Amino acid sequence: MSLKIDLNKELKSLFGFSDFKGDQKLIITSLLERSNLMVIMPTGAGKSLCFQLPALLSSGTALVVSPLIALMKNQVDVIRGISSNDSVAHVLNSSLNNSQVEKVKSDVSNGITKLLYVAPESLAKEEYIQFLSKINISFLAVDEAHCISEWGHDFRPEYRNLKSILNRINDNIPIIALTATATPKVQDDIIKNLKIDNSKIFKSSFNRHNLYYEVRAKNDNTDIDLLKFIKSNQNESGIIYCLSRKNVEELSQLLNMNGVKSLPYHAGLEKKIREENQDKFLKDECDVIVATIAFGMGIDKPDVRYVVHYNVPKSIEGYYQETGRAGRDGGKGHCLMYYSYKDVEKLEKLLSKKKSSEKNIGVMLLKEVSTFAESSISRRKYLLSYFGEKYDPNINNDHEMDDNSKNEKEKINVKDQLLFLLKNHFANNKKVLIKEIIKNLPFDEKNEIDEKFWRTIITYSIVEGILEKDISDFTSVKISNSGKEFISSPKEFYVSRDNDFSKTKKIENQSVKASVIDDDLFNKLKILRKEIAKSKSLPPYAIFQEFSLEDMTYKYPETIDEFKNINGVGEGKVNKFGSQFIELIKKHILENSIKKSDEIVLRTSGLKSSKKLSLIQNVDKKIPLDEISESRGIEFNVLLSELESIVFSGTKLNIDYYVDDILDEDQQEELHEYFLESESEDISHALKEFDGDYDEEELRIFRVKFLSDVS
Repeated sequence: MSLKIDLNKELKSLFGFSDFKGDQKLIITSLLERSNLMVIMPTGAGKSLCFQLPALLSSGTALVVSPLIALMKNQVDVIRGISSNDSVAHVLNSSLNNSQVEKVKSDVSNGITKLLYVAPESLAKEEYIQFLSKINISFLAVDEAHCISEWGHDFRPEYRNLKSILNRINDNIPIIALTATATPKVQDDIIKNLKIDNSKIFKSSFNRHNLYYEVRAKNDNTDIDLLKFIKSNQNESGIIYCLSRKNVEELSQLLNMNGVKSLPYHAGLEKKIREENQDKFLKDECDVIVATIAFGMGIDKPDVRYVVHYNVPKSIEGYYQETGRAGRDGGKGHCLMYYSYKDVEKLEKLLSKKKSSEKNIGVMLLKEVSTFAESSISRRKYLLSYFGEKYDPNINNDHEMDDNSKNEKEKINVKDQLLFLLKNHFANNKKVLIKEIIKNLPFDEKNEIDEKFWRTIITYSIVEGILEKDISDFTSVKISNSGKEFISSPKEFYVSRDNDFSKTKKIENQSVKASVIDDDLFNKLKILRKEIAKSKSLPPYAIFQEFSLEDMTYKYPETIDEFKNINGVGEGKVNKFGSQFIELIKKHILENSIKKSDEIVLRTSGLKSSKKLSLIQNVDKKIPLDEISESRGIEFNVLLSELESIVFSGTKLNIDYYVDDILDEDQQEELHEYFLESESEDISHALKEFDGDYDEEELRIFRVKFLSDVS
């Protein structure tokens, strides 16, 4: 075809854009000239257009290999949206029935379809190979090409066979490989595997100027910290990534309980629900999507204002790609990671179950994440260095767009130590294992020169280009030309000590603020509780436990919603007693001119709802409590605590079937009378009263029955 075509005119006509971004026009021109291409472009930079436009302008059908059905569907919808004929783009994957497959084949054979999206698994089917070998293919586009490499963050073995499959279809068509996250090693793997050594390489900057990067310690107070963060971005769209489906469900529920419109997204949900939740997010019908990494690939929502990693990501590539979903419209984007050694250990445990090569690579990639989180160096500079790009703060006005740069720690001049390191370990110009270097370096406890200190120097040296990582093995480094220059002409070299997450103190749970009890209010609440209990012929603790009364003196709830935040208070007790206690508290606040704290208080259900529901269902089925304990893999006393939490919050549990097995009628009558007359729910009082007639488990079990009976 003639390349005299006006690409700008076609761009405007087909996609509505006035101008190309970055290298888009050069890439499209090269592809139309039938060149092989390697395109590395960050998320949001317009990779898809680089093969969509030339496909529409070429004769024949472009094959687009894509890893996810959702991703294919999204891109097909985009192309169909700019065309009068839906047949211009199709998917060919396992989601189609036989008649749909035949429709696709017919449209392709008749030259109507310009883009055919296929999964690598589908492409490998013999019937599809035979079919595609008979049609005019304009080019092959390999989207998310990092899936080819074992060193990529989303390795797919099926991608490794693409070239051999293509050779069977047509070995003379151009290939364009596209990815947002390719280290030099991954880039090399892609080119070698697809056998496009002669390819033109287009590599855009990985620097996202509008994104702010931050890492916070993950601890017991993270949920409330997250809630504060979200509420500081009120009515803005955000994505929260979690490691597991369970994390997703629990966190989404927690956010909804605390006034944040949130929906879950993970592969375990029904397809229809996933699609509905995704659509609601895209249409701004919810503020937050809580998801596993299954969400977001190819999802084009330009106004995502923040991306949170609630759990440590598995790789820098994954982290970069996921954070890249923020600020795609050029507006601000906040990328927050919660980091803990516990999360790292979980991931290491998961990796230990994989085969040796996969495990080793996974551990190395995870180590890079830890280094990124713990290092005090500019996070932007670290990220760019990881992808083989040098960051120059003098060129860009974004040098304070991360927490390390904004809050710089004390700098230490380590010129002498660096010179010692280079002279003694890199003089032979060979690559050296980092762990071997560390073994042979001098430590000085008095001056805090330890393993961590030397690793900090090595990290800074790599980022500053004095040392270079071996692209085939992240555990090895060698000296660069800059490093050799440093040896011949040493100069000052400053580092800051790493962020030490091991010293992060456990913060008190802010759902109950560390405060002095309001004794006056506490006594008033106890009197009210006693009055209500007397009127209903119940013990006071059957109304509210004392820790709930204490919580009221911290939080001063004045509305039903605020009252629901009180520890140990469920919907049932709110409806029964809430208004009386609220009235008393409001009167106390007015009489004493009390100014309430504006501290955000996290509302929780006591138990995670899914666990709570499951336990209630097991009891309803009359499964023996010891069997429930065994099936859940928890100690019996832990199970009892869960049962107590449920009944204390006002939910009834019928455990008569179990109580009848362990206590006879007379014993039950005796215990009922005791708990009815007792002023305290404290089991130690009951143990003292009965002096060995009942053990602690029996008393706790009956107390659960009693509270269910009288509530």
